[in-house]
Amino acid sequence: MKHPNRTCPARVAWMPLALAVFLMTFPPGVDAAPATRYEQPANRVVTAVLPPEMIQGPHFRVENKVVSYGYMNRFTVTSDFGVFEAHGNTALRKLLKEIQAIARLREIKRGDVYADAVKKAGKAPLEFGQNLITDPVDTITGVPRGVHRLIDNVRLNRSTPRGAHDDPRMEQVLSVSAHKREYAAALGVDVYSSNAVLQKELNSVGWAGALGSLTVSAAMAPFGGPAVLALQSSRLAQQMNDLLKTETPARLRQINAEKLRSMGVPADLAESFLSHPAFTPRHNTIIVTSLWALGNAQGRDNFLHLALSADDEESANFYQNMAEIMRGYHEKASPIRQITVASVLVLARAANGSVLVPFPLDHGVWTERAADVADSFMRGREHQSKGSKPRVELWVTGTLSPLFREQMARRGVKANENVYRQVELMD
Repeated sequence: MKHPNRTCPARVAWMPLALAVFLMTFPPGVDAAPATRYEQPANRVVTAVLPPEMIQGPHFRVENKVVSYGYMNRFTVTSDFGVFEAHGNTALRKLLKEIQAIARLREIKRGDVYADAVKKAGKAPLEFGQNLITDPVDTITGVPRGVHRLIDNVRLNRSTPRGAHDDPRMEQVLSVSAHKREYAAALGVDVYSSNAVLQKELNSVGWAGALGSLTVSAAMAPFGGPAVLALQSSRLAQQMNDLLKTETPARLRQINAEKLRSMGVPADLAESFLSHPAFTPRHNTIIVTSLWALGNAQGRDNFLHLALSADDEESANFYQNMAEIMRGYHEKASPIRQITVASVLVLARAANGSVLVPFPLDHGVWTERAADVADSFMRGREHQSKGSKPRVELWVTGTLSPLFREQMARRGVKANENVYRQVELMD
């Protein structure tokens, strides 16, 4: 079984071009001979990429061959619940938490408490339809856009005398969704994940909770209580998880729209971003919260325009990480003053005079293509801006090859690797 919505190499082929654009945008400060050494992306063994605890554990094993595209890793994970592919280190960390959550949910379903809840649910009046019992994964999806629209219709139709909680069908749907969010929060996973196996298990316990009164505390009691799986413990992460747990997608949309309005983002752009199919309510909330944390920074609409180019889960994660890196730099290094965009790169000018280039990648290598673009730019120096050149800081979530770091240094670019250790990124 393949993990749903995992990106093929062609769909992220713009990333090497982005690195090339970076070199073209910020050329060497002094003339230098063209690079004569190049690297080609090469597959690696898993022990060279991951720590032991991420290679094998309860219910999973990451296969030895790690496919590298020169910027992102692709992992194959064999588990007790099927074979998954994860594109990127961030996606792998998320997947491993999901595998442990699936195992816990299946343990719950084998217990007496769950069985009693199912019996009780079978006796409850069922307004939503028989499919809620027989095939819940197809009835209530992981990304509840249908429910989202229903809720919006109720909220916007002020003349309708019946509200969402006056409609038994809607009330059942809302209740299942609420229980799913509680379980996902307790297990440390994303309730809007595209992992179909996880969604099926969440839907099962959500249904048992909604119609059979199965609470999270009662379901997890036999396993020592609601032990959270690898949840981040910082204040920001806890606030974000609480918000995602307690608020419906419609309410999250309203909160995010209000924040975007306070930032001066045009209403049509805010609507396009919040309605974009590649972004789940979780993506939207983390991105908006990160941009909102930048205070009075100008040009946040430029970033949102760029983010509209996302066309899948991986590119949505990419832009989420970009926003989180900017927030981290703003809070830990220097306040961001202005955000501009060059092709697919974000350039964030800071109060300390530096230009931050946030770029999520797993491992970058110096290719002939990147060098050619840099050399072409050197030959066209008349297009450079006049005046002193700002310091440039390239912040990447992963690592760069020694040759890549050397070439960055020659061009006056400071490369900061493994910034996930400095900046809080929500997998």
